[in-house]
Amino acid sequence: MIDQAFIVSVLTMGGLGLAFAACLAIASVKFRVEEDPIVEAVLEALPGTNCGACGFAGCHSLAVKMACKEVAVNACPVAGQEGADMIAKALGVEAVEALRDVAVVLCRGGDAESVKSASYRGDMTCASAVITGGEKDCSYSCLGYGDCVKVCCFDSMGMNANGMPEVFFDKCVGCGACVRACPRDIIEMHPEDKTLFVYCRNKDKGAAAKKVCKVSCIGCMLCKKDCEVPGGIKIENFLAVIDYELCPQDDVAIKRCPTKCILNGENVKMTSASFAAQNTLNK
Repeated sequence: MIDQAFIVSVLTMGGLGLAFAACLAIASVKFRVEEDPIVEAVLEALPGTNCGACGFAGCHSLAVKMACKEVAVNACPVAGQEGADMIAKALGVEAVEALRDVAVVLCRGGDAESVKSASYRGDMTCASAVITGGEKDCSYSCLGYGDCVKVCCFDSMGMNANGMPEVFFDKCVGCGACVRACPRDIIEMHPEDKTLFVYCRNKDKGAAAKKVCKVSCIGCMLCKKDCEVPGGIKIENFLAVIDYELCPQDDVAIKRCPTKCILNGENVKMTSASFAAQNTLNK
């Protein structure tokens, strides 16, 4: 038979639980703070991902700032043009253009291009591998363990067959999570109308850089000489650097690049569909 004391205990605890639940329900109604309807309208237009790309703690914090008109209606990079238009309508202000920023992986030194002389046996993450340097001889290259892909909440990145992360131009919302996850700082956010990039971050002298990666920048200065606008491309620490305020986004400066590390338009070619097709062919 069931002990009577046990039954009493169960009923007592259940009763207390119901009483506390009722108290909490009453308190939630009695002490509820009414939300500003404008904040609610703005929040409805925001994606609700709380990714922090706007620089605030979450979507609600941004909505409050927008309602107070302390930040622009296009401050959320994830909301896009449609979201910015909805927010402008909710606030009763004029709509503005929402330029999308997309992530660009500024390294092409995958398994086929990079020299590997080490064997890494630790935790298979970039955050851990960077401590010892990973497997690749280039100390500036992508480590290849996909931390950036793992933190992407929008399925807009994937690891290709060459051990490198790819950004899907059609799906990237510009949240910047991948940038923050990369311990080598080889991923940057750029406006989607920028297409010319130096896909290398190696700052060693040309001979040393070429020794560890077939597609490294060797600081030969040909791109600097060929750029149509003086100062559009500079060489800093043996690495070509593009000044986006000056340099035209065309193919002129890339034609004589001996290692093909500076390319134009490569970032817009990779889409989720092309990545899936590429992976199918490699299987």
